[in-house]
Amino acid sequence: MSSERYDIVIAGAGLAGASFGLAAAQGGLKVVMVDPQPFDAQLAPTFDGRSTAIAFSTFRMLDALGLGDSLRPHACRMDRILVTDGRRPGAASAPPSPAFLRFDADEIADRTDGEPLGYMIENRRIRAALAEAVARAGLDVRAPASVAAVETDAGRATVVLGDGSRLSAPLVVGAEGRGSRVRASAGIQTLGWGYGQSGVVATVGMDRDHGNVAHEYFLPDGPFAILPLTDRRASLVWTESTRRAEALKAASDDAFHAHLMRRFGDFLGAVTVQGPRFVYPLSLSLAEQLTAPRIALIGDAAHGVHPVAGQGLNMGLKDAAALAEVLIQAARNGEDIGAETVLDRYARWRRFDNTALAAGFDAFVRLFSNDIAPVRLARGLGLAAVNRIAPLRRAFMHEAGGATGDLPRLLRGERV
Repeated sequence: MSSERYDIVIAGAGLAGASFGLAAAQGGLKVVMVDPQPFDAQLAPTFDGRSTAIAFSTFRMLDALGLGDSLRPHACRMDRILVTDGRRPGAASAPPSPAFLRFDADEIADRTDGEPLGYMIENRRIRAALAEAVARAGLDVRAPASVAAVETDAGRATVVLGDGSRLSAPLVVGAEGRGSRVRASAGIQTLGWGYGQSGVVATVGMDRDHGNVAHEYFLPDGPFAILPLTDRRASLVWTESTRRAEALKAASDDAFHAHLMRRFGDFLGAVTVQGPRFVYPLSLSLAEQLTAPRIALIGDAAHGVHPVAGQGLNMGLKDAAALAEVLIQAARNGEDIGAETVLDRYARWRRFDNTALAAGFDAFVRLFSNDIAPVRLARGLGLAAVNRIAPLRRAFMHEAGGATGDLPRLLRGERV
C-alpha cells in the first residue's frame, strides 16, 4: 500500500500532541495526527474529569497558539496557594496547623506583569479550544486510527496504521501517553513505580466565593486539593489509597458527600458535587531516553508524574514548545528534522528538567504521604522555615510559574 508523506507524524491528538501539532504547523511543517479516540469524543464532559493548573508561562504559549480567546472565559486565576500539613481531615480544621506555606502572586507581580500564579482550567475546555484551533489550521487528523507499528530506516520513518495504511515522514513524535506504542516500537525503556494511591477527582459548587485561592492540605494518605474554578466552583483532587479510592467511586451519592465534607470542612459553605466522579491511579513513569532514530517523545509518553504539584501537563507542553522550536529552526536551516544531531538538541534541552522535576515530585510525595512522627516534625519545620524566607518562597513561585531557565519562545508568548 502506498505511503502518504508528511514532515511529522504525531501519534496522539490529546493535549500535548495537538499543541505540538499546532506549533509545528505554525512554523510551516506539514503534520498529521493519529489518535485511537474519535476527536469529537475527547470533548465530552465524561471523557476527562480533570482540571489543570496552567502555569502563567504555559498560558502564554496557549495564547501564542491562538487558544487564548477561547480559554479566558473558562480560566480561573490562582492568586494565592495555601499549603498545609496536618493529621486531621478538614481543610479548615481548628486549631490551624503552624506547618503551612502561603504563596501570593502579589509578591512576584513586579516580574510577571501582574500575572497570577496560574490559571485553573477544566481539561475539556482546553480540548475544545485545541479542536477549534486544529480545525482552523486545517491539520490532518486521523481518528479513530491506531498505530500498529513504526518502521524506521536511515532516511524516513513509516507509521503503519491498524487498517494497513502507511504514513511516512522524516520524524514520528510519540504523544500518546504512558502506554506509548511509539516508545515501545523504538525500544525505549521506562523507569517507574506505582504509589498505591489513586486520585479521586470531582467538581463541586460552593455557597461562598473561593477568592481565587487554591488549597492543598496534606493528610497521611495523600494530598487533598481544592482548586478554584469559574462560577464559584472548585475541582477536587482527593488522594487516597487505591482501595479506598475505588470504594469512594462506588459509594452512593450521600455516602460520597459525607466522606467529602469530613475532608473539605465548612469554610466555603455547603458543597454540591456536580457531574460524575473520576478515579485515576497514580504512578511515576520516566522514559530512559527522549529520542531514538527518527523518533521523539513528548508529554506523558516521556514522563508521567504524581499530580501533587499540578505540573504534569505544563511539563508536556514545555516539551511540545521546545521540540517545535528545534524542528522549525532545523527546517529553516535546511537540515533533516529527523536527524540524530537535530533530535539531540531537543533531548539536551528537556532531559535534565524532566528528570529533576520527576525526582523532586517523587521525593515530595514520599515525604508527605506518611504519618511517621519524626518525619512529620521535620517537614513541618521545613514548611514553616520556607514560609518565613521570602526570597526562597518567591523562587518556588517563579519555578512553579515556569518562568525560570531556558524557556522556549512559545512560553515567552512569542510565535516560533
